[in-house]
Amino acid sequence: MRNFMTIGRSVAVAERGMAATSHPQATLAAVEMLKAGGNAVDAAVAAVAVQGVVEPQMTGIGGDCFALYSPRCGEPVALNGSGRTPSGTDIEKYAARGQRDIPPTSPEAVTVPGAIDAWCRLVADHGSRSLEEIFRPAITAAEQGFCVTPRVAEDWRRFRARIEIDPHAAAQFLPGGAAPAVGDIRAQPALGRTLRRIAQHGRDAFYAGEAAEEMVGILGGLGGAHTMDDFAAHTSDDVRPISARYHDHDVVECPPNGQGLAALMILRTLAGFDVGALSQADRIHLLAEATKAAYRARDAFFCDPSAGNIDPASFLADDYIGRIRARIDMSRASEPAAWDDIEHRDTVYVTVVDRDLNAVSLINSLFYPFGSGIYAPTSGILLHNRGWSFRARPGHLNSLGPRKRPMHTIIPGLLRKDGKTVMSFGVMGGHYQAAGHANLLSNIFDLKMDIQAAAEAPRSFAFDGVLSLETTIGSAIRDELRGRGHDARFSEEPIGGCQAIRIDHARGILLGASDHRKDGLALGF
Repeated sequence: MRNFMTIGRSVAVAERGMAATSHPQATLAAVEMLKAGGNAVDAAVAAVAVQGVVEPQMTGIGGDCFALYSPRCGEPVALNGSGRTPSGTDIEKYAARGQRDIPPTSPEAVTVPGAIDAWCRLVADHGSRSLEEIFRPAITAAEQGFCVTPRVAEDWRRFRARIEIDPHAAAQFLPGGAAPAVGDIRAQPALGRTLRRIAQHGRDAFYAGEAAEEMVGILGGLGGAHTMDDFAAHTSDDVRPISARYHDHDVVECPPNGQGLAALMILRTLAGFDVGALSQADRIHLLAEATKAAYRARDAFFCDPSAGNIDPASFLADDYIGRIRARIDMSRASEPAAWDDIEHRDTVYVTVVDRDLNAVSLINSLFYPFGSGIYAPTSGILLHNRGWSFRARPGHLNSLGPRKRPMHTIIPGLLRKDGKTVMSFGVMGGHYQAAGHANLLSNIFDLKMDIQAAAEAPRSFAFDGVLSLETTIGSAIRDELRGRGHDARFSEEPIGGCQAIRIDHARGILLGASDHRKDGLALGF
């Protein structure tokens, strides 16, 4: 039981269904879908569609998606809804100039968006309601307007430079040159019309016809190689989930090209230590060292499986993890990881469990705030920039190439025990997500926290040679970590965001969490 004298939030408790998202309007849309008889997939897609309207800096139909679906009876299935580069991609374009990175606002940063195909596939395979019913709350928000919430307003203000580049984007998102204040009402009527067409005609309303023609025309005008055939050929892939044990549970993740494997590596490393007996400084140090080791492997080897043979089992094997554990010195920080990658930032995460205990863990992203900043005004589609994470040098496993997916940071998660899913969870925050999954589960199992307390707990993250600490950790711990050789600094912004739903099969109830770093909440009935 939490201390009700301290600032915090109780876990949400329900019996018939529950949703947790980073935005109240999306959570409400999901719960209303459940109450109307829809299942977890119907509700999850309804929620993420709403988020594409009300959190335009984070997500949208111009982005990518990964999902885990766990039916009450049967094994979880994974869906890779990330997009590929055009078939005519010039792999030498940037290498010939000696550039290391793909420019974040270039057409090469825009792979074919995968979200709509993924949502339609989920509904077709596992949903029970029509797209018209599922998209109705998002269409209403887009056409009639929505109130801007505090975290959305802050992000909109901080990252407005990205949408100032494109005059059409600026006209839509910065009318009169101003970012919205908390409580301002904004609408996206062009996006509403496109959502209506998708609701009526399915994924072809996005990947063929007017919307695709507009996106291809705009990208081509900027020098992109995208064609109508590239859009029409896009498809999501059913993939086999990967897993590893932590305590007496199985942690389930999507395989590469996502970084879920890194989360499992961190957890396997932590499992060799008595984490619950460690001091706070020791726990932060250990997580930092485990993270650096896992991310070194991630940056060197994780990629589109079509470009490299990635064997998750080899990265989770006892001998491999044993070598990582043996190199950890609890009194001294190791050398910083050789970060040679792009910053991965913004995402939304949705989890829903329905009355039958089917669970959905879904994550959707534009990558950087407001994505590439490239906007298709007639269709209202803001395009992501996931291709920014490609390497510009040929020969690297994650190098730019034709019909290729980049390494992704967005990862949904599940927790299972004795053949049943007992929690659906996700931690937003770009690079942080793999470390965040491990930290959340360690808080639950090693520190015996409930899921809301585990989500709210102070966070740290070892990235790019810096150990970032949330200010709730305190200066004494920072100074102790500096003494061990860490470049420990207080973060200027919250680290990530979390949603989770735990399933208590014995009592037939659901427990939900959504942390304070975003505007959202968990809600059930």
